[in-house]
Amino acid sequence: MTAAGYSGLTEATLFRGDTAGERRGPLVSQFLWRDIPYGVGTVQQRFRAASRGQAFLTTFAEWLACQRGAEAQTSIRFDVTPRYISSYRELCEYVHRDFSFQPFMDAALIILRMGAGDTVLSRTNPYRGSTAQFGDITLGSKNILSLLAQASLLAQKASYYYKWQVHRRARPEVFAARVDVHLSGRKSYDLHPAVLESEAVARVKTAYGSWLLPQAYPEGCPTHPSYPAAHAVNAGACATILKAFFDEDFVITDPVQATADGNQLAPWQGDPLTLGGEIDKLAANVALARDAAGVHFRSDSIQGLTLGENVAIGLLADTSLTYSERFDGFVLRRFDGTLVRIRGSIAPELSVR
Repeated sequence: MTAAGYSGLTEATLFRGDTAGERRGPLVSQFLWRDIPYGVGTVQQRFRAASRGQAFLTTFAEWLACQRGAEAQTSIRFDVTPRYISSYRELCEYVHRDFSFQPFMDAALIILRMGAGDTVLSRTNPYRGSTAQFGDITLGSKNILSLLAQASLLAQKASYYYKWQVHRRARPEVFAARVDVHLSGRKSYDLHPAVLESEAVARVKTAYGSWLLPQAYPEGCPTHPSYPAAHAVNAGACATILKAFFDEDFVITDPVQATADGNQLAPWQGDPLTLGGEIDKLAANVALARDAAGVHFRSDSIQGLTLGENVAIGLLADTSLTYSERFDGFVLRRFDGTLVRIRGSIAPELSVR
Protein backbone atom coordinates (compact mmCIF):
# COMPACT_ATOMS: atom_id res chain seq x y z
CA MET A 1 0.00 0.00 0.00
CA THR A 2 1.34 3.45 -0.87
CA ALA A 3 1.13 6.46 1.43
CA ALA A 4 -1.48 8.00 -0.89
CA GLY A 5 -3.70 4.99 -0.25
CA TYR A 6 -4.19 5.93 3.40
CA SER A 7 -6.13 9.08 4.36
CA GLY A 8 -4.86 10.94 1.30
CA LEU A 9 -1.28 10.89 2.57
CA THR A 10 1.63 11.34 0.22
CA GLU A 11 5.34 10.72 0.61
CA ALA A 12 5.72 14.44 1.32
CA THR A 13 3.15 14.53 4.14
CA LEU A 14 3.42 11.05 5.65
CA PHE A 15 5.49 12.22 8.61
CA ARG A 16 3.50 15.41 9.21
CA GLY A 17 0.11 16.01 10.77
CA ASP A 18 -3.09 16.98 9.00
CA THR A 19 -3.42 20.75 9.61
CA ALA A 20 -2.16 23.49 7.31
CA GLY A 21 0.24 24.80 9.94
CA GLU A 22 1.85 21.40 10.40
CA ARG A 23 2.58 21.19 6.68
CA ARG A 24 4.11 24.67 6.39
CA GLY A 25 7.78 25.35 7.05
CA PRO A 26 10.32 23.02 8.67
CA LEU A 27 9.21 19.64 9.98
CA VAL A 28 10.06 20.57 13.58
CA SER A 29 8.16 23.25 15.48
CA GLN A 30 9.91 26.47 16.43
CA PHE A 31 9.07 25.67 20.06
CA LEU A 32 11.41 22.68 20.03
CA TRP A 33 14.33 24.80 18.81
CA ARG A 34 14.17 28.25 20.38
CA ASP A 35 15.76 29.05 23.72
CA ILE A 36 13.38 28.77 26.68
CA PRO A 37 13.28 31.72 29.12
CA TYR A 38 13.29 30.08 32.53
CA GLY A 39 13.30 32.48 35.46
CA VAL A 40 16.67 34.20 35.64
CA GLY A 41 18.20 31.69 33.22
CA THR A 42 17.73 30.38 29.72
CA VAL A 43 17.48 26.77 28.59
CA GLN A 44 19.01 25.95 25.23
CA GLN A 45 17.20 23.14 23.47
CA ARG A 46 20.20 21.00 22.60
CA PHE A 47 20.73 17.62 24.18
CA ARG A 48 22.73 14.45 23.83
CA ALA A 49 20.69 12.56 21.29
CA ALA A 50 20.44 8.85 20.60
CA SER A 51 22.96 7.85 17.96
CA ARG A 52 21.31 7.17 14.63
CA GLY A 53 21.00 3.70 13.18
CA GLN A 54 19.94 1.89 16.36
CA ALA A 55 17.02 -0.55 16.48
CA PHE A 56 15.75 -2.90 19.17
CA LEU A 57 13.58 -6.03 19.45
CA THR A 58 14.50 -7.20 15.95
CA THR A 59 14.98 -10.89 16.88
CA PHE A 60 12.14 -13.10 18.03
CA ALA A 61 14.00 -14.20 21.15
CA GLU A 62 14.57 -10.58 22.18
CA TRP A 63 10.94 -9.71 21.37
CA LEU A 64 9.57 -12.67 23.34
CA ALA A 65 11.71 -11.89 26.38
CA CYS A 66 10.33 -8.35 26.32
CA GLN A 67 6.72 -9.64 26.22
CA ARG A 68 7.48 -11.84 29.23
CA GLY A 69 8.67 -8.87 31.26
CA ALA A 70 12.41 -9.42 31.11
CA GLU A 71 14.66 -6.40 31.52
CA ALA A 72 16.26 -5.15 28.33
CA GLN A 73 19.75 -6.54 27.77
CA THR A 74 20.80 -3.58 25.61
CA SER A 75 20.67 0.17 26.03
CA ILE A 76 20.58 3.26 23.85
CA ARG A 77 23.90 4.73 22.75
CA PHE A 78 24.05 8.51 22.94
CA ASP A 79 26.17 10.94 20.97
CA VAL A 80 28.77 12.82 22.97
CA THR A 81 28.00 16.25 21.51
CA PRO A 82 24.59 17.80 22.26
CA ARG A 83 22.60 18.84 19.20
CA TYR A 84 19.27 20.31 18.17
CA ILE A 85 16.43 18.10 17.00
CA SER A 86 17.03 17.56 13.28
CA SER A 87 15.45 14.16 12.60
CA TYR A 88 12.83 11.82 13.94
CA ARG A 89 15.57 9.97 15.84
CA GLU A 90 15.94 12.99 18.13
CA LEU A 91 12.18 13.50 18.31
CA CYS A 92 11.74 9.87 19.34
CA GLU A 93 14.15 10.29 22.22
CA TYR A 94 12.57 13.62 23.21
CA VAL A 95 9.16 11.97 23.68
CA HIS A 96 10.86 9.06 25.45
CA ARG A 97 11.87 11.28 28.36
CA ASP A 98 9.54 14.31 28.44
CA PHE A 99 6.83 14.79 31.07
CA SER A 100 3.28 15.17 29.85
CA PHE A 101 2.94 18.94 29.40
CA GLN A 102 6.64 19.85 29.23
CA PRO A 103 6.88 20.90 25.56
CA PHE A 104 3.76 23.05 25.89
CA MET A 105 4.88 24.69 29.12
CA ASP A 106 8.15 25.48 27.32
CA ALA A 107 6.17 26.87 24.37
CA ALA A 108 4.13 29.09 26.69
CA LEU A 109 7.30 30.50 28.29
CA ILE A 110 8.73 31.20 24.83
CA ILE A 111 5.54 32.85 23.55
CA LEU A 112 5.18 35.05 26.62
CA ARG A 113 8.52 36.68 25.72
CA MET A 114 7.58 37.20 22.06
CA GLY A 115 6.36 40.39 20.46
CA ALA A 116 5.98 43.84 21.91
CA GLY A 117 4.02 43.95 25.12
CA ASP A 118 0.83 41.91 24.95
CA THR A 119 0.52 41.57 21.16
CA VAL A 120 0.84 37.79 21.39
CA LEU A 121 -2.31 37.53 23.53
CA SER A 122 -5.61 36.38 22.08
CA ARG A 123 -7.64 39.21 20.60
CA THR A 124 -10.48 38.44 23.00
CA ASN A 125 -8.25 38.82 26.04
CA PRO A 126 -9.57 41.89 27.92
CA TYR A 127 -6.05 42.85 29.02
CA ARG A 128 -4.66 43.03 25.49
CA GLY A 129 -3.86 46.67 24.77
CA SER A 130 -4.40 47.83 28.34
CA THR A 131 -1.87 50.36 29.66
CA ALA A 132 -3.00 50.13 33.29
CA GLN A 133 -3.72 46.44 33.96
CA PHE A 134 -2.49 43.00 33.10
CA GLY A 135 -3.78 39.47 33.51
CA ASP A 136 -2.21 37.31 36.19
CA ILE A 137 -4.26 34.63 37.91
CA THR A 138 -7.07 35.29 35.44
CA LEU A 139 -6.25 35.38 31.73
CA GLY A 140 -2.56 35.88 32.45
CA SER A 141 0.59 33.78 32.67
CA LYS A 142 -0.30 31.96 35.90
CA ASN A 143 -3.69 31.06 34.46
CA ILE A 144 -2.12 29.78 31.25
CA LEU A 145 0.54 27.63 32.92
CA SER A 146 -1.83 26.12 35.48
CA LEU A 147 -4.42 25.27 32.82
CA LEU A 148 -1.78 23.44 30.79
CA ALA A 149 -1.17 21.14 33.76
CA GLN A 150 -4.91 20.69 34.38
CA ALA A 151 -5.59 19.95 30.72
CA SER A 152 -2.77 17.42 30.63
CA LEU A 153 -4.09 15.58 33.70
CA LEU A 154 -7.63 15.42 32.29
CA ALA A 155 -6.25 14.28 28.94
CA GLN A 156 -4.26 11.51 30.59
CA LYS A 157 -7.37 10.29 32.37
CA ALA A 158 -9.39 10.37 29.15
CA SER A 159 -6.74 8.46 27.23
CA TYR A 160 -6.54 5.74 29.87
CA TYR A 161 -10.30 5.37 29.97
CA TYR A 162 -10.44 4.72 26.22
CA LYS A 163 -7.33 2.53 26.30
CA TRP A 164 -8.62 0.17 28.98
CA GLN A 165 -12.40 0.46 28.99
CA VAL A 166 -13.17 0.82 25.28
CA HIS A 167 -10.52 -0.18 22.72
CA ARG A 168 -7.68 -2.24 24.20
CA ARG A 169 -5.84 -2.17 20.88
CA ALA A 170 -2.61 -4.17 20.64
CA ARG A 171 0.64 -2.28 20.18
CA PRO A 172 2.48 -2.21 16.83
CA GLU A 173 5.20 -4.53 18.14
CA VAL A 174 2.53 -7.19 18.79
CA PHE A 175 0.93 -6.79 15.37
CA ALA A 176 4.36 -6.99 13.71
CA ALA A 177 5.11 -10.19 15.60
CA ARG A 178 2.00 -11.71 14.07
CA VAL A 179 3.30 -10.70 10.66
CA ASP A 180 6.64 -12.34 11.47
CA VAL A 181 5.04 -15.56 12.71
CA HIS A 182 2.66 -15.66 9.73
CA LEU A 183 5.27 -15.05 7.04
CA SER A 184 7.67 -17.55 8.61
CA GLY A 185 4.96 -20.22 8.42
CA ARG A 186 4.80 -20.87 12.16
CA LYS A 187 1.14 -19.85 12.42
CA SER A 188 -1.53 -18.40 10.17
CA TYR A 189 -3.24 -15.09 10.94
CA ASP A 190 -6.00 -13.27 9.06
CA LEU A 191 -3.78 -10.39 7.91
CA HIS A 192 -4.53 -8.05 5.02
CA PRO A 193 -2.44 -8.78 1.90
CA ALA A 194 -1.59 -5.06 1.64
CA VAL A 195 0.39 -5.42 4.86
CA LEU A 196 2.07 -8.70 4.02
CA GLU A 197 3.06 -7.52 0.53
CA SER A 198 4.12 -3.99 1.48
CA GLU A 199 7.57 -2.67 0.65
CA ALA A 200 8.12 -1.73 4.30
CA VAL A 201 7.76 -5.33 5.47
CA ALA A 202 10.17 -6.55 2.78
CA ARG A 203 12.74 -3.88 3.64
CA VAL A 204 12.60 -4.70 7.34
CA LYS A 205 13.26 -8.36 6.55
CA THR A 206 16.24 -7.44 4.37
CA ALA A 207 17.72 -5.11 6.99
CA TYR A 208 17.15 -7.13 10.16
CA GLY A 209 16.50 -10.71 9.13
CA SER A 210 12.98 -10.77 10.60
CA TRP A 211 9.63 -9.16 9.95
CA LEU A 212 9.46 -7.70 13.48
CA LEU A 213 8.98 -3.95 13.83
CA PRO A 214 12.28 -2.30 14.85
CA GLN A 215 11.80 -0.31 18.05
CA ALA A 216 13.53 2.92 19.05
CA TYR A 217 13.46 1.94 22.73
CA PRO A 218 15.15 -1.15 24.24
CA GLU A 219 12.13 -1.81 26.45
CA GLY A 220 9.77 -1.67 23.47
CA CYS A 221 6.24 -0.37 23.85
CA PRO A 222 4.60 0.70 27.12
CA THR A 223 2.56 -2.02 28.81
CA HIS A 224 -0.84 -0.38 28.36
CA PRO A 225 -3.04 -0.51 25.20
CA SER A 226 -2.22 1.47 22.10
CA TYR A 227 -5.36 3.49 21.25
CA PRO A 228 -5.46 6.40 21.77
CA ALA A 229 -1.89 7.56 22.28
CA ALA A 230 -1.58 9.32 25.65
CA HIS A 231 1.14 11.61 24.29
CA ALA A 232 -1.24 12.64 21.51
CA VAL A 233 -4.20 13.26 23.81
CA ASN A 234 -1.97 15.35 26.07
CA ALA A 235 -0.64 17.22 23.05
CA GLY A 236 -4.10 17.93 21.66
CA ALA A 237 -5.31 19.25 25.00
CA CYS A 238 -2.29 21.44 25.72
CA ALA A 239 -2.12 22.82 22.17
CA THR A 240 -5.78 23.84 22.49
CA ILE A 241 -5.06 25.73 25.71
CA LEU A 242 -2.23 27.62 24.01
CA LYS A 243 -4.39 28.52 21.01
CA ALA A 244 -7.13 29.78 23.33
CA PHE A 245 -4.81 32.21 25.13
CA PHE A 246 -2.59 33.43 22.30
CA ASP A 247 -3.16 35.08 18.93
CA GLU A 248 -2.88 32.26 16.41
CA ASP A 249 -2.28 34.72 13.57
CA PHE A 250 0.75 36.31 15.23
CA VAL A 251 3.70 35.97 12.84
CA ILE A 252 6.86 34.66 14.47
CA THR A 253 9.85 36.91 13.94
CA ASP A 254 13.29 35.48 13.16
CA PRO A 255 12.20 31.87 12.62
CA VAL A 256 14.94 29.24 12.59
CA GLN A 257 15.67 25.73 11.43
CA ALA A 258 18.27 23.22 12.53
CA THR A 259 21.03 22.22 10.17
CA ALA A 260 20.92 18.63 8.93
CA ASP A 261 23.51 17.55 11.51
CA GLY A 262 21.71 19.39 14.33
CA ASN A 263 24.84 21.29 15.33
CA GLN A 264 23.39 24.76 14.93
CA LEU A 265 20.32 26.81 14.04
CA ALA A 266 20.07 28.76 10.80
CA PRO A 267 17.48 31.36 9.71
CA TRP A 268 14.33 30.00 8.11
CA GLN A 269 13.91 31.74 4.74
CA GLY A 270 10.59 30.27 3.59
CA ASP A 271 6.94 31.20 4.14
CA PRO A 272 5.98 33.13 7.29
CA LEU A 273 5.24 30.97 10.33
CA THR A 274 2.39 31.76 12.71
CA LEU A 275 1.87 30.93 16.36
CA GLY A 276 -1.18 28.81 15.59
CA GLY A 277 0.59 26.84 12.90
CA GLU A 278 3.63 26.18 15.06
CA ILE A 279 1.47 25.17 18.04
CA ASP A 280 -0.33 22.64 15.81
CA LYS A 281 3.04 21.48 14.54
CA LEU A 282 4.33 21.03 18.07
CA ALA A 283 1.33 18.83 18.86
CA ALA A 284 1.97 16.78 15.72
CA ASN A 285 5.71 16.47 16.48
CA VAL A 286 4.96 15.08 19.94
CA ALA A 287 2.23 12.73 18.73
CA LEU A 288 3.83 11.39 15.57
CA ALA A 289 7.25 10.91 17.16
CA ARG A 290 5.70 8.10 19.16
CA ASP A 291 4.67 6.51 15.86
CA ALA A 292 8.20 6.87 14.53
CA ALA A 293 9.50 5.15 17.66
CA GLY A 294 7.38 2.12 16.77
CA VAL A 295 5.11 2.27 19.83
CA HIS A 296 1.93 3.65 18.19
CA PHE A 297 -0.11 3.56 15.00
CA ARG A 298 -0.85 6.80 13.15
CA SER A 299 -4.55 6.58 14.03
CA ASP A 300 -3.63 6.38 17.73
CA SER A 301 -2.02 9.78 17.37
CA ILE A 302 -4.28 11.65 14.94
CA GLN A 303 -7.46 10.61 16.75
CA GLY A 304 -5.74 11.14 20.08
CA LEU A 305 -5.08 14.77 19.19
CA THR A 306 -8.80 15.29 18.55
CA LEU A 307 -9.77 13.63 21.83
CA GLY A 308 -7.35 15.90 23.68
CA GLU A 309 -8.78 18.93 21.89
CA ASN A 310 -12.28 18.00 23.06
CA VAL A 311 -11.05 17.53 26.63
CA ALA A 312 -9.46 20.99 26.63
CA ILE A 313 -12.51 22.66 25.09
CA GLY A 314 -14.61 21.29 27.95
CA LEU A 315 -12.09 22.64 30.46
CA LEU A 316 -12.06 26.04 28.74
CA ALA A 317 -15.84 26.17 28.73
CA ASP A 318 -15.91 25.62 32.49
CA THR A 319 -13.04 28.04 33.10
CA SER A 320 -14.65 30.82 31.07
CA LEU A 321 -17.50 30.94 33.61
CA THR A 322 -15.10 31.79 36.46
CA TYR A 323 -13.94 35.17 35.12
CA SER A 324 -15.34 38.41 36.51
CA GLU A 325 -13.78 40.40 33.64
CA ARG A 326 -15.76 41.41 30.57
CA PHE A 327 -14.75 38.51 28.41
CA ASP A 328 -16.01 37.57 24.95
CA GLY A 329 -14.82 34.00 25.26
CA PHE A 330 -11.97 31.96 23.88
CA VAL A 331 -11.79 31.88 20.09
CA LEU A 332 -9.59 29.25 18.50
CA ARG A 333 -9.15 27.21 15.35
CA ARG A 334 -9.71 23.51 15.82
CA PHE A 335 -7.50 20.89 14.20
CA ASP A 336 -10.13 20.43 11.48
CA GLY A 337 -9.87 24.13 10.58
CA THR A 338 -13.16 25.35 12.04
CA LEU A 339 -13.26 28.36 14.34
CA VAL A 340 -15.12 28.07 17.63
CA ARG A 341 -15.99 30.52 20.39
CA ILE A 342 -16.00 29.09 23.91
CA ARG A 343 -17.89 31.01 26.58
CA GLY A 344 -19.70 28.68 28.94
CA SER A 345 -20.64 26.59 25.92
CA ILE A 346 -19.20 26.01 22.48
CA ALA A 347 -20.48 27.76 19.38
CA PRO A 348 -19.20 28.13 15.82
CA GLU A 349 -17.26 31.34 15.26
CA LEU A 350 -18.52 32.61 11.92
CA SER A 351 -16.69 35.92 11.74
CA VAL A 352 -13.24 36.13 10.21
CA ARG A 353 -10.69 37.33 12.72
